[in-house]
Amino acid sequence: MPSSSAPRIALAPENSPRWMADAIEAGGGRLVPVTGAEGLVWGTPARPAELVATLDTAPDVRWVQLPYAGVERFLDVIDDDRTWTCGKGVYAEPVAELAIGFALSLMRGIHFYSHATTWLPPRGRNLLDGRVTILGGGGISESLLRLLTPFRAHVTVVRNRVQAMDGADVVIESERLYEALSGADLVVLALALTADTEGIIGADELRLMERHAFLINVAARSPARRSTSPTQNRSPKAIRCGRCPTASSRPMWATRPRWPNPSSPSASPPTFGVLRPGRPSSALSTPISATEDR
Repeated sequence: MPSSSAPRIALAPENSPRWMADAIEAGGGRLVPVTGAEGLVWGTPARPAELVATLDTAPDVRWVQLPYAGVERFLDVIDDDRTWTCGKGVYAEPVAELAIGFALSLMRGIHFYSHATTWLPPRGRNLLDGRVTILGGGGISESLLRLLTPFRAHVTVVRNRVQAMDGADVVIESERLYEALSGADLVVLALALTADTEGIIGADELRLMERHAFLINVAARSPARRSTSPTQNRSPKAIRCGRCPTASSRPMWATRPRWPNPSSPSASPPTFGVLRPGRPSSALSTPISATEDR
């Protein structure tokens, strides 16, 4: 049981996941009502107006934890009067794991064979010793680089700020994107959706890619723009034609017809952030214990 001197942390709104309450206590916090809290964990990635109303009833709250890495919906709420933190990096490993799963399924033809009703000739290619291009240099990319190590892939990372990354053979600036697309067996989008990255992969970029290449999108979409991704707005025709099979953990095709054949793109609901038991506690423990120093 937390001591009486433990940071006083509230969890809101009322329907927040129970594991968040467990994580607060496991991290050394003491769960209290909002009116008596010095820190607040907001348990939903939405409802900014309700967050404002909640903070109005909590004059002592000086730290607010938002649940996801994306904070776009809360930009009008974040102020200079409190310390604000978010879930950046918490989901990086499971997202990278999903990307590897997509890559193996697509490159080895598993998605194709799963629809087969007869023996089919061999198809696909190896991720082993392949050429991989990753767009983005954040936490997902760092985790993906670690997971790619056993595959001996030659990895090129495209990012705004060029700096060495463990596991990357080449790191280049975004202005050289075309160089990185040519010759790649696999291209992974793992970057935030901003004005600069929206539509970063369009018809022209797809034409530069090898005919056998695959495109995997685990890039963060803006919560304020439903069914938007860095690939959607500029390349619907290129994606629909099936020239470059793709996979996505984002609802890129939520408003489009079902894909009729196994060579069409694959999509999953945004369930990429599955956490191991105990992981939420470690994710929240540091910011909770640090409230004593704020």
